[in-house]
Amino acid sequence: MPVCDLDKRVPHAKKVIGLDLVVWWDRNDSEWKVFDDTCPHRLAPLSEGRIDQWGRLQCVYHGWCFNGSGDCKFIPQAPPDGPPVHTFKKACVAAYPTTVQNDIVWFWPNSSPEYKDILSSKKPPYIAELDDPSYIKTMGNREFPFGYEILIENLVDPAHVPYAHFKLLPGPPAKNRVKLDREGGAPIDITINKLDIEGFHASRFGGITNFMAPCVYKSAFSMPSKKGNEPQRRGLLLFFCVPVGPGKSRLIYTFPRNFGVWLDRIMPRWVFHLSQNRILDSDLYLLHLEERKIMEVGPTNWQKACFVPTKSDAQVVAFRRWLKTYSGGQINWGGKFSGALPPTPPKEQLMDRYRSHVVNCSSCSLAYKSLNAVEVALQVISFGSIGVVAATKQNAMSAAARTSLVLMAVLCFAASRWLAHFIYKNFHFHDYDHALL
Repeated sequence: MPVCDLDKRVPHAKKVIGLDLVVWWDRNDSEWKVFDDTCPHRLAPLSEGRIDQWGRLQCVYHGWCFNGSGDCKFIPQAPPDGPPVHTFKKACVAAYPTTVQNDIVWFWPNSSPEYKDILSSKKPPYIAELDDPSYIKTMGNREFPFGYEILIENLVDPAHVPYAHFKLLPGPPAKNRVKLDREGGAPIDITINKLDIEGFHASRFGGITNFMAPCVYKSAFSMPSKKGNEPQRRGLLLFFCVPVGPGKSRLIYTFPRNFGVWLDRIMPRWVFHLSQNRILDSDLYLLHLEERKIMEVGPTNWQKACFVPTKSDAQVVAFRRWLKTYSGGQINWGGKFSGALPPTPPKEQLMDRYRSHVVNCSSCSLAYKSLNAVEVALQVISFGSIGVVAATKQNAMSAAARTSLVLMAVLCFAASRWLAHFIYKNFHFHDYDHALL
C-alpha cells in the first residue's frame, strides 16, 4: 500500500498472494511492519487489535503483545513467577522482511529465518522519478474483482482505451490514423525488444514501456517544452499490480510528471480519484466476466482460446508468454485455494467503490465523511427553517422573513438531495453503460 493511505495509529488488514497480513507502524523502530494476521494463541486476527502505549501490537482477544520482530513480550494470563511462556517460539508471530521504497510499503512473502536480510540484496524495483522533487506523484489504490493476470494484461493493452474508456480517455496516437468508427481505433505498432525472467521491454509510437516482473508496469512519455529555456516535459504511467487471491487483485497507481505540477498542489487528492475511479470502473465488469471465460478454457490454454493477430496485442502476448514460461501460466497459490473463482455478486455490489477504494484511501475517506456531514447539516437547516416558520406567530415575523426562511429551507433540502446523489454516484456506485454512450 502507499504510505499516504496507512494510518500509523491502527493496524491494517491486507491480503497479498493469499496471505492474510497485518501492516502496522512500529514507533519504537520507526518502521512499518508486516506480520501474519494471526495471533498464535487462538488464531484471532491481529488486525482487529491495537497498538498499545508501549508501541507494541496487541491482540484484543486476550491481550497478548508483540514487538516489531514478532516476539511475544507479554501474556497477561501467565503468572509473573511462573515459566516465561512468552519467550517460547510458539508464542511468536511470523514477521516478514519489510521496507518502504518510493513511499510504498513492500514485503518479502517468506518469514523463514534465511530471508531475514533478503531486502539488502534483493530490492523492489526502484523508480527514480518518484523520489525526484521536480515531479508530482499523486497516488491511488483500488481493489478489483478480477485476478492479477487480467489486471496486467489490461494495463499493457493500449488498443482498448478508445473503446472501453470512450469519452473518458483520449485514444493512443497511431501512425496514419484514419477514423473508421466512432471511437477512432487504429493500428498500433508495438515491438517487444526483450523478454526474460525479469519481464519485458517494448517500444510503441515513440515511447518505451517496461514490465518489471512480477508486478510493475511502467510507460514513459515525453513532450517538447513550451518555452526554449524550460526542461523537456516528461512523465510516466506507473502501475503496481498486486495479486490478492483467485479473482482478486489490487492496483497502486501514480502518474509522476515534471509539468503541470501546480494543479496537483492546489487540488485535493480525492478530486483526482473521482475521475480515475470512473475510468477504472468503465471496463471493470467486462474484465470480471472475461476472466471467468478464460478459466473455463484453462489459463494455460490462453494462446489457443484467444485470437490475437495484430501487433497492438504484442504486450498482452508477451505478458502471457512470460507468465507461462516462468510461472506455468498462472499464479502458484501454494495449495491455499482450490482454483475456483468467487461467485459473481450483483453488479452494484461488484462495482462498489466504497469497499474497493474509499475505505482504503485516506483522502477519499475524509472527503466522504465531510460530505456526509454537510448533507446532514443542510437537512437540519432545511427542517429547522420550516420549524421556525411553523412555530412563529403570524404577526411576530414579517412576510419577507417567512418567505426567505421557506426559500432557504427549499434550497437547502434540494442541495442535500443533490449532494446525496453526488456521494452515491462518486463514492459507491456509478454504472457505465457502453451501449448508451
